[in-house]
Amino acid sequence: MEKFIVSARKYRPNNFLGLVGQDSIAITLKNSIKRGQLAHAYLFCGPRGVGKTSTARIFAKTINCMNPGADLEPCGECESCISFAQGRSYCIHELDAASNNSVDDIRLLTEKVMIPPQIGKYSVYIIDEVHMLSSAAFNAFLKTLEEPPAHAIFILATTEKHKILPTILSRCQTYDFNRISIEDIVKNLSSIAKKEGIAIDQDSLHVIAGKADGAMRDALTLFDQCVAFCGKEIEYSAVIRNLNVLDYEYYFNIIESSLAGNFSKSLLLFDEILSKGFNALYFITGLGNHLRNLLVCKDASTLKLLEMAPAVAERYRQQSGSCSVKFLYEALGNTTKCESEYKLSSNQRLLVEFLLVKLAQLNAQEAPQVQQSVQPARVVQEKTPDTVAAHAALAAKASAEIPAPAVAKVQEPAVQPAVEPAKGPAPETAAGMVQKPAVEAAPQQEQKPAPAAKEAPVKAVQGGLSIKDIIKKSQNAPKAAEKELVVAVEPVTQEKLDSAWIRMADAQTQYPRLATAIRQTQPVLKEDNVTVVFNVGNSAQQSWIEKNSLPQLIGFLQRELKNGEVRIVVEVAKVVQQEKKLYMPHEKAEFLYRNNPELVALSKDLDLDIK
Repeated sequence: MEKFIVSARKYRPNNFLGLVGQDSIAITLKNSIKRGQLAHAYLFCGPRGVGKTSTARIFAKTINCMNPGADLEPCGECESCISFAQGRSYCIHELDAASNNSVDDIRLLTEKVMIPPQIGKYSVYIIDEVHMLSSAAFNAFLKTLEEPPAHAIFILATTEKHKILPTILSRCQTYDFNRISIEDIVKNLSSIAKKEGIAIDQDSLHVIAGKADGAMRDALTLFDQCVAFCGKEIEYSAVIRNLNVLDYEYYFNIIESSLAGNFSKSLLLFDEILSKGFNALYFITGLGNHLRNLLVCKDASTLKLLEMAPAVAERYRQQSGSCSVKFLYEALGNTTKCESEYKLSSNQRLLVEFLLVKLAQLNAQEAPQVQQSVQPARVVQEKTPDTVAAHAALAAKASAEIPAPAVAKVQEPAVQPAVEPAKGPAPETAAGMVQKPAVEAAPQQEQKPAPAAKEAPVKAVQGGLSIKDIIKKSQNAPKAAEKELVVAVEPVTQEKLDSAWIRMADAQTQYPRLATAIRQTQPVLKEDNVTVVFNVGNSAQQSWIEKNSLPQLIGFLQRELKNGEVRIVVEVAKVVQQEKKLYMPHEKAEFLYRNNPELVALSKDLDLDIK
């Protein structure tokens, strides 16, 4: 049986052309070799599996190659390249700092640095996971790293740059490796699949690349795992089942049911997801990514942010067309809130199900909002004087149809206000309240008609009311109610004030801190029996209450105490300063001298020193 080598080792790049997703770093290193501007220390930092150690090996092999190519690629045929490929090179040394992190290990390394290379020009020391070195080892390494021999070059690799001492960072050229994009991972996996004779579709490759999270080594490991599960023909359904990835069809169906307002279907889909063994938190994260992709598809300029297979990207564009930006924005907000509250919830399934119900209700909330916005305008229109006059005319016309002997006399004046509304006094009054130009034109029109024409529309049936009286009564009703409130004044006592004060604190459901401040304060009723003093702790509370809640508090007390003259004055309570306690002996002596003058004379006479 042929020995199997994993793809991460088999297809590890051995030259700069084989590096994936790190073109800028490869060009910089090749230019430094071409110009002979080699630094004595390099620091390669970045996420896992992006090619830091591979780049360090290629760089070390290139600078020691005896016959480099035209593009500065190692030849692979000289003694230095062959010895490095066989793992017996005495010019390139690798050290794992995770297991050799003591001062003694660094001391041995500094002793080896002094030995010149036997083959090649440089002795290259690659220290992987350098952040694992102890502080003492870092300090022991500083002098050698700053002034190494001319033949020594150090390449430090780490995934956690923030753990390295600043003194180490200042002595190295730092190269930051980026995560590899999904497109680059898909291209590399596709070429490897062709070399291995494996049939795999683009959807499966994108799933593997997305699961790798920007690490080529992880992508190759997942690729080997799928090959072991599926064989030479890899299908999308087998890949998502093997890698435990939730199919994107669930997310598309949940959004469709949410747009239709069918939350029951969403709940059934979520139950099916849980029955397949997926974690609810994993589902929420995937739903948030799905909504993000839909929002990205709403604008043509952001389509490049959608890293999906072409067929899947087309489905995202189609579904985003049926989703409004407001729906996506609110759905993303609810999903993010659910994800943040998931770990703190005692009933996590109910939390996710409630999220699905809210998503299904987002579109249903738009229609009631439109109706509510129209209702206030209709109420205002009904209270205008024109509408009052119109309702009065309709009431008079309706009363004319009642079979009674006296109704026949009302028929003539009931028609005249509708024919000549501008001549009667009542329409003139109504018009004067709505439009100012009508008031200016009224005196010219009043001089022409005869007095009898003015009195005709105003006359009413015996024992009834005219239209003018109805309008005046409706206009004066609020004023009369205000007079009644002012007249109804009851005396205020401290007992009534205390009970009303407690009820006012209980009524502050919108501002809990204001309720606390009211409960902690004892109201003070002044001598005029209408002014209530509200003592607060500081001027900030005073300013906030006077700006936001003082009219509401005054109205509440006036209603509870049945006295329209009650007023509230917010004052900052004076803090009584406590006397300073005497602890030290010299403080007690000063206190005695200050309060007992005879003690001063006595101490002088007897030559005493009180301390």
